[in-house]
Amino acid sequence: MATRSLPEIIQGGMGIGASSIRLAKTVSKAGYLGVVSGTAVATTLARRLQDIKGRKKYVDAVNQFPFPEVSKRIIEKYVPDSHIEKIKARFRPMVMPSLDQPDHLTELMVVANFVEVYLAKKGHDGLIGINLLEKIQLPTLPSLYGAMLAGVDYVLMGAGIPKHIPGILTKFANHEAASMPIKVAGATEPVLSTFDPKAFSESAELVDIKRPQFLAIIASTTLALHLSRNEESRPDGFVVEMPIAGGHNAPPRGKLQVNENGEPIYGERDEVDLTVLKEIGLPFWLAGGYGNYEAYVYAKAQGAAGIQVGTAFAFSKESGMIRSLKERIIRAVKRGAAHVKTDLLASPTGFPFKVVELSNTTGVEKTYKERKRVCDIGYLREAYLKDDGKIGYRCPSEPVDAYVRKGGKLEDTVGRKCLCNGLIATIGYGQERKDSKEMPIVTAGDDLKYILAFLKPGELIYSALDVLKTILGQAFSPTSLKIA
Repeated sequence: MATRSLPEIIQGGMGIGASSIRLAKTVSKAGYLGVVSGTAVATTLARRLQDIKGRKKYVDAVNQFPFPEVSKRIIEKYVPDSHIEKIKARFRPMVMPSLDQPDHLTELMVVANFVEVYLAKKGHDGLIGINLLEKIQLPTLPSLYGAMLAGVDYVLMGAGIPKHIPGILTKFANHEAASMPIKVAGATEPVLSTFDPKAFSESAELVDIKRPQFLAIIASTTLALHLSRNEESRPDGFVVEMPIAGGHNAPPRGKLQVNENGEPIYGERDEVDLTVLKEIGLPFWLAGGYGNYEAYVYAKAQGAAGIQVGTAFAFSKESGMIRSLKERIIRAVKRGAAHVKTDLLASPTGFPFKVVELSNTTGVEKTYKERKRVCDIGYLREAYLKDDGKIGYRCPSEPVDAYVRKGGKLEDTVGRKCLCNGLIATIGYGQERKDSKEMPIVTAGDDLKYILAFLKPGELIYSALDVLKTILGQAFSPTSLKIA
């Protein structure tokens, strides 16, 4: 890693599967940092293995996992035999993540992250990263280990304070067990999640793995200074994300104020002081509204190593989003009818979340209200301490009565959207039940309105290379990469 130059473009890690294997590979082969999303990939892999049309490459990738007995168990459990009776849903129900989850789910988490990175890296020697969320804690350790087994080059993490990740990566690279604290509402003593590579490998021989670079996604110099103070939490660089970026945003600092649409208002306190950031001495990339040539030039002039771009790539033909959704949104942009709302209530995490208001998606009130509340994926559930001292799990977007029965506040359920089911539906793997069908939810940054710059006349889709060429201008120079 030390001999390679820093990538000028980081393709953002978006949603669940929107930052697809194909997209990451395309960007990487052009000489930049392609990134796959590590969010809920255990669920998406399980569903892909059940999809007879496209599962072969995933089955083949699972069989490349370095511990064959684990691969065998995954195939036997998640690839259905032809004689299995049809269940009353498109995909089989799965156990949800928890501190005491069964071994087969932990194995699936490790293998799923391996598969994403393995397939994205297959056939070239470009850089591949994986994006995770600090807010989704339970899968973090197995996810990191699985990605490292596949040789991931970068790990990126935001939506919280990822101070434990650098130390965890170092321990895993040395085949040492690692632990991280899990937030448990009501707990007065630390609750830890632990993963031991040696225990996971059972009798298999441990394989050599490298330590990837870690980039912390931040929205303030305060957090950058906090993370850089000691070796255990010090990242290898920062992605500085502005509040107009898609997905989850950091809440505004200070007293919350909203505009006429109920969206948070960001002010001077939310601006990142790049002078302070440069003094830390770590490379940084600017993100959120940087998907154009002028912004790229500005970022470089400010001392940034480059930029991270999400929205522009999200609507490229290589992204994992259903093509019909991309085309509907591009048509709406052409009409001037595409609106992105910074929704204070949508995410169960409590963080502001960008939602594209598009009909027949849960980003609009009508479709959201028509959806029957179901929580059957569970990555955004909150752990809490029950009266009997045991740990339970709840989500403000689950059925209201269930959430309140678990000690949750009724007011916290208002406006909450099921991002797990919605984002998986956005990439074509939404659950279809006997009495309901999950509808997509689309996230994008405020600069969605500028994606027309990547389109050729008369077309409704563009490529990831069109994005790179437009943003970089004459600076675009695809690296000649070794093709395996």
